[in-house]
Amino acid sequence: MKMVGWDLVIDMESWTQGKHFHAGDILVFKYDDQMFDVAVVNQTGHDSCTVNDGAKVYNSGNTNIHLVFGANYFIDSAVDVCAAGLKMAINATAPPPSI
Repeated sequence: MKMVGWDLVIDMESWTQGKHFHAGDILVFKYDDQMFDVAVVNQTGHDSCTVNDGAKVYNSGNTNIHLVFGANYFIDSAVDVCAAGLKMAINATAPPPSI
């Protein structure tokens, strides 16, 4: 059975809706490393499907990324794949207080 993760099968932008993310949370990206990768980009990179200067591109097929406070942007570095929907933006809020 194929595991669906960072893939065009899911609309990544709508996947984030209704979910709450906090700074320090770890996103686990599972994907076919022969077809896809994950690039951590800025908002311009996300909006234009381009890998901006200073962006980090991962291609292991199993990537863990810690969310930073505020906006976090992810795309596939291939413009056509990103434009087809393999991108997402997440706003990470402050972590909840410890009890």
